[in-house]
Amino acid sequence: MSLDVYLTATVPTTVFDANITHNLNTMAEAAGIYMHLWRPDELGITKAGELIAPLEKGLRKMKRSPGKYKQFDPPNGWGSYDGFILWLEKYIAACKEYPEATIRVSR
Repeated sequence: MSLDVYLTATVPTTVFDANITHNLNTMAEAAGIYMHLWRPDELGITKAGELIAPLEKGLRKMKRSPGKYKQFDPPNGWGSYDGFILWLEKYIAACKEYPEATIRVSR
């Protein structure tokens, strides 16, 4: 006979991280996703899964009318429509893979 003892702990770990320039905030606002990206806490959003629908909606809008959103490309070259689209696609994919992940943003 033996005595088996286990101590376990759940340690928070980052499952996704990415950054994007604040120069794209006007583009995000035009697509209706600024608050979801930069200020989810102010919307009461705490879990990644809660971002999927609004971000997908904003991404669809942006892809349907690229010219409307490319006008917001920063003149200093820091950020672009094309880069933002790729970034959003990766973020949405991560939200789908880890819907229960807690969101933390730093601005």
